[in-house]
Amino acid sequence: MAELRHSSSIGNRVTASPRKRDDVASSSPLVPDSAPNVDDDDDDYRGRYPRDRFRSFFSSHLQPLFPFFPDESRSHPHKSKISLLVLVVIILSLVIVISSVVHRLNAPYLCKKDGITLQCPRVKEPSSLWENPYSATISWKPCAERREGLISDIPPENATNGYVFIHAEGGLNQQRIAICNAVAVAKIMNATLILPVLKQDQIWKDQTKFEDIFDVDHFINYLKDDVRIVRDIPEWFTDKSELFTSIRRTVKNIPKYASAEFYIDNVLPRVKEKKIMSLKPFVDRLGYDNVPPEINRLRCRVNYHALKFLPEIEQMADQLVSRMRNRTGSSNPFMALHLRFEKGMVGLSFCDFVGTRSEKALMAAYRKKEWPRRFKDGSHLWALALQKRKEGRCPLEPGEVAVLLRAMGYPKETQIYVASGQVYGGQNRMAPLRNMFPNLVTKEELATKPELDGFRKHVTSLAALDFLVCLKSDVFVMTHGGNFAKLIIGNRRYMGHRLKSIKPDKGLMSKSLGDPYMGWAAFVEDVVITHQTRTGLPEETFPNYDLWENPLTNCMCRA
Repeated sequence: MAELRHSSSIGNRVTASPRKRDDVASSSPLVPDSAPNVDDDDDDYRGRYPRDRFRSFFSSHLQPLFPFFPDESRSHPHKSKISLLVLVVIILSLVIVISSVVHRLNAPYLCKKDGITLQCPRVKEPSSLWENPYSATISWKPCAERREGLISDIPPENATNGYVFIHAEGGLNQQRIAICNAVAVAKIMNATLILPVLKQDQIWKDQTKFEDIFDVDHFINYLKDDVRIVRDIPEWFTDKSELFTSIRRTVKNIPKYASAEFYIDNVLPRVKEKKIMSLKPFVDRLGYDNVPPEINRLRCRVNYHALKFLPEIEQMADQLVSRMRNRTGSSNPFMALHLRFEKGMVGLSFCDFVGTRSEKALMAAYRKKEWPRRFKDGSHLWALALQKRKEGRCPLEPGEVAVLLRAMGYPKETQIYVASGQVYGGQNRMAPLRNMFPNLVTKEELATKPELDGFRKHVTSLAALDFLVCLKSDVFVMTHGGNFAKLIIGNRRYMGHRLKSIKPDKGLMSKSLGDPYMGWAAFVEDVVITHQTRTGLPEETFPNYDLWENPLTNCMCRA
């Protein structure tokens, strides 16, 4: 090795001499005879050599790729202009393509609607069981909040066009939507809104008032620059009972999803004439696409900022959340499951579920009593049940939910908070879910009886606790449609899309669980791929979209 190194160094020193290098070059068979003589015209060679080297490289490597470029020795001025023009076109095309790609990468939506299908690009960031990818949730920010420093354009109370009054019907979340719409309608007509009354619901049998559940002072103060709101019917209106009973004081037959023009053309004249009018009924009586964007933004301002639960409700909900996170002695994420499988929901769905013959007979009698016109003679219900299940319109059973969550990858140790009424079928129906996920609790198991007794006098207070715990959970899972799930998903999206809100593909579940030949691995793959786009990510809005479930376009701004 020493000798090899020594000979190598000598060789290097020998060839370092210019004279010797020229002699070697001239005798080498690898050097052509036409090689330039460096000693003859060294300055001229140094000036020409780079150009010759580029020309040689172009001829041997790039000419086959770009045949429209002629060799310089054979080029013609006309051909050179054509080649230059082609080059400019190619560069412009590349600029357009690159800008298009950049635009797509910076698109305001992660997912886009293609008919009823949601198309979402794959996110390189690894997926997590407990939160959406960060890179997929940074395009939008909430912007429906009240802006400080703006001069209010609300006229004095005696200068508005009159007073409007509504009964907010249904359960807590239906009432919430009605209140948001009432504020928007009052703004459209430049009218004063009387604090809505929460009407007693026939199912829940609840007598809750607005001030029993919501912070009235915050509600009125937060909206003071948008709409004039008063706590009660004006004193000059002596016969208050007339407002509830007189047809002359009630605007009826307001169509569903009515436009702003409908209220201006048909309702406002009566409000101006009578000075105070009741709007009845008032469920879904304002559209989404047929009102100005600022009105939709106002509805979001009411929903996400003005409507706050009472402090004692907020505090109890925070305690429940804290207990869920620390059930195992250390901080853990938890899932909130809105399990819609009460007797009323099962009956109203007119779907068929596994059960004994006696159980099915009792359900048929219940449906016949509650919905006689839909039940008819019952002969058509089997075909209807099959069709609805195939279309994914049936509530998921607790056992189906368990299989879905396990396929998604949630382990047996997952902490789950269940928000639901009395599950139809009781413990037997809940057994498959509890077996797969034993860490399953309700608010009654998290809180003591004295702690909840103060909320039991108002059913909507208990519903508010479920609402807040689901809202603050790490993952929210719905099992069927409804205003509760709709508002939770929309609220979590408004908070930044980071929190997962899983909306199961019930059609996929029906198809997969009904296929006797589908293996577990194939089922898991279908579930994981399908639900990558069903976790509350930013998605494009479309005509007649639901503002409460997807507040993106009207209530959020580009980040």
